[in-house]
Amino acid sequence: MEQTVEQKLKALYELQTIHTKIDKIRQVRGELPMEVADLEDEVAGLETRIQKIKAELDDLEDAIVNRNNMIRDAKAAIKKYEAQLNEVKNNREYDAISKEVEIQGLEIQVCEKKIKEHGFEITNKTQVYEKAIADLEERKKDLDVKKAELETITSETNKEEQELNASAERAEESIEDRLLVAYKRLRGNAKNGLAVVTIQRDSCSGCFNQIPPQRQLDIRQHKKIIVCEHCGRILIDAALTGEAQEVHE
Repeated sequence: MEQTVEQKLKALYELQTIHTKIDKIRQVRGELPMEVADLEDEVAGLETRIQKIKAELDDLEDAIVNRNNMIRDAKAAIKKYEAQLNEVKNNREYDAISKEVEIQGLEIQVCEKKIKEHGFEITNKTQVYEKAIADLEERKKDLDVKKAELETITSETNKEEQELNASAERAEESIEDRLLVAYKRLRGNAKNGLAVVTIQRDSCSGCFNQIPPQRQLDIRQHKKIIVCEHCGRILIDAALTGEAQEVHE
């Protein structure tokens, strides 16, 4: 059976009433879900940074080990060359071996310089690493607190929200597709989630713009669905809302 305009308006208002209650529940959660998500991202970022710094510290430690090995090899070479100096037969051989000793000596100096530089880097990076670890622990504590808050609020309101969602699904079944699509679009575009509103003090209670007397009369007659010329919300006669509210309750 085809619904009257009045029945359609009541059904829309009924759905709006349910959705408004759902919105209020979600408002109680406030910014907590976003805060939890932000903290989770921050924790993940810090963990990635810590892993990167740890890898850099490991590389520096390996570089120091390699440089120490090079110094050991250079000292061994110098010892070998110095022994050979005692057996040289001419100046050319002496100069050649002396040159090798000098080269190994320079290699040792370069390695020692690099070891000092790596040590300086390790000191600085260790400070950064320890600061990141401390920050991570703080963020994890903050995350645990926020998660606990969110879980408490969610557990308190979850059952009610589920029941309201089920009521909303049932209410949607009594609304024709064309109207339901328009309602959802309006609701999605409205900051306060209101797609169906009443007239209060001769004005749209959604955008507070004044409604002309003739248009108010048309709304009260329930002959057609009328929207606000300014915000596009569906306007409903306040006399219907009490009846619609009673149906809901």
